Amino acid sequence: MFIDRVEITIKAGNGGNGHTSFLRDRQTMRGGPDGGDGGKGGDIAFVGTTRADNLIDFRFTKKFMASDGVNGRPGNKHGAKGLDLTIAVPLGTKIIDGNGALVADITEDGQTFVALRGGAGGRGNARFATARRQTPNFSQSGIKTATHNVVLELNCIADVGLVGFPNVGKSTLLSVVTRANPKIGNYHFTTLHPNIGVYIPPFSKGVPEAGVFIADIPGLIEGASQGVGLGTDFLKHINRTRLLVHMVDISEQEGRDAIRDFEIINSELAGFSMALLDKLQIVALNKCDSADPARISAFKKKYGKKYKIFEISAVTHSGVDALMQHVAAEVMRLPRVTPETATATLETAVDKNAFEVVLEGDAYRVKGPLVDNLIRGVVLSDTESYSYFMRRLEDAGVIKALRENGMQEGDEVRIADTAFEWVD
Repeated sequence: MFIDRVEITIKAGNGGNGHTSFLRDRQTMRGGPDGGDGGKGGDIAFVGTTRADNLIDFRFTKKFMASDGVNGRPGNKHGAKGLDLTIAVPLGTKIIDGNGALVADITEDGQTFVALRGGAGGRGNARFATARRQTPNFSQSGIKTATHNVVLELNCIADVGLVGFPNVGKSTLLSVVTRANPKIGNYHFTTLHPNIGVYIPPFSKGVPEAGVFIADIPGLIEGASQGVGLGTDFLKHINRTRLLVHMVDISEQEGRDAIRDFEIINSELAGFSMALLDKLQIVALNKCDSADPARISAFKKKYGKKYKIFEISAVTHSGVDALMQHVAAEVMRLPRVTPETATATLETAVDKNAFEVVLEGDAYRVKGPLVDNLIRGVVLSDTESYSYFMRRLEDAGVIKALRENGMQEGDEVRIADTAFEWVD
């Protein structure tokens, strides 16, 4: 089974909570605060690998969550960091956010992209001790991370794309020039997903880097760019190729018309993306061993000035070496297709001092990153902690903003899950 698009859920680890405790042992009755910090949550990262060629590993596994940071402990013992989670994806995988924007394009083996960072751990009460506040009876909770839904979309990494109508010999050619073993049959749509093989040119002298990656693209018929047949499912896999080898059944068996087929496929490529039609295109007239020479001559007369045309027979291997050596030479000359540029991130920058005051019925609600961060480090039921909280609100301008919005004595103010009556 070939899967090239999946939706998964990812979540970085929550930060561990800071601890509230005081030193107590046989020699110390009233020691100072010794609560340790919580550990940072684990990150979520994607890494490119050559060990997979499609997204089938994600068929049933849809949720990926890094581990949470460990809570702090007494004795100034800090919690351990949560374990990072690395997700391996095949080369050519795009990571797309919920709005359809590109977050990352994984094109290199070992390329690592950190998609989400774990939440920061909360500080223990030992961190809040000052000369004036020597026994803080509160600590800070760890930051809770959000869950994100992302789409993984695979665009195969290949140097050459084999295009043409079904049953024109693309899979046969791929099996002849590479070690790929595609299914071959004498009927339409034998190939139901892209097959990739590596052609090693004779002039490469066994250098692996000189290998030419070839993708057999299935499903091209009239109307494919509008969704007919396999539709646009696999047209996207041609986007990254450096050049196209357009195979044509010049024998015109089964009542086919080689020239009309050639024009239909080019029309479908243009209908999907004009960039595909602009790629270098080499024409391979297949089944020449059983074709009428007049048909070959007519095709070359019509298109010979615009395209480099080779006469081959994938079954007998006639003309195949000349075709592939020319293809390899052109591939070495053409630049690699560059990865797409990301236009979005899963984590947006947040102003930690931002807040807003909104009216909820007769009450005033204060919300925003400032409050979210501040509420993590206070215990409102504790007098000292509550006083610290109110001082921070005053220093941050929250009280001033409430008054500017019409707050008067006796009005209700809501912050997070707490509501209190304002008293001047």
